[in-house]
Amino acid sequence: MTEKKVALKMVIDGKERDVSFEELALSNNLAQEALVRLLIQKKIIEPKQLLEMMETVKKERYRTPDDM
Repeated sequence: MTEKKVALKMVIDGKERDVSFEELALSNNLAQEALVRLLIQKKIIEPKQLLEMMETVKKERYRTPDDM
């Protein structure tokens, strides 16, 4: 079994707890999904807008030196 690397240490009710990178990533994904669902449910954004913005961010983030 491989040892999980510690991403951060938390203190809850006086007890120290290690949080792995996997747990941190899962927590971030859950929070992001909940936020997106609320924004869509409250009709603040449309699913199509989200997909379009994701594509925009992807193009900005993963551009090659030739694109600059």
